[in-house]
Amino acid sequence: MKINNCQKGFSLIEVSIVTAIVLLIAVIGIPTIGSYVVENKVPKVGEEITRFVLQMRVNASTASSTPYQGVTTANLANMMVDSSVLSVHTDGEVRHGLGAQGEIQIAAIEGGAGFAVNLDRVNHAACPGIASVLQRVADKITVGQDAAGGQVIKDETTVYSALAVEAACAKGDSNHFSFVTY
Repeated sequence: MKINNCQKGFSLIEVSIVTAIVLLIAVIGIPTIGSYVVENKVPKVGEEITRFVLQMRVNASTASSTPYQGVTTANLANMMVDSSVLSVHTDGEVRHGLGAQGEIQIAAIEGGAGFAVNLDRVNHAACPGIASVLQRVADKITVGQDAAGGQVIKDETTVYSALAVEAACAKGDSNHFSFVTY
């Protein structure tokens, strides 16, 4: 008589160990994957915003000292309605996808002499990238934790530095950018 001692399944201990390893990998990997996804959106979002800025510059009236008077978020929404990168909501709100519920607002400044492209709730993983892309079309860049202020990263006296942007950004989806064009 032969006794068959073949194992026919996994023990509870083996299943528990494998489950613990998978959970550990998920806990470590998910934030990294989230940052990677945000970083990959930066070039496309930057390209769409750059296209908007250049379109506004081309269409600006050269006969006026206030060529951007009346430029608003609605102009961006109209231009980006078919965008696969930026999402335009029915209320005219434009979301950028570089942070949770991140929005883009456009506003004329100095009576229309220039306009600002404001991005709020930008994730720290996107900070240096979006600033590097948009610094080519912005005359002034500020980075901060809210719309009220922030650190000037680029203007007529400050040379742009990606390291300064990285230092000015905080962890999470709490960064606010203002890109000003004249």
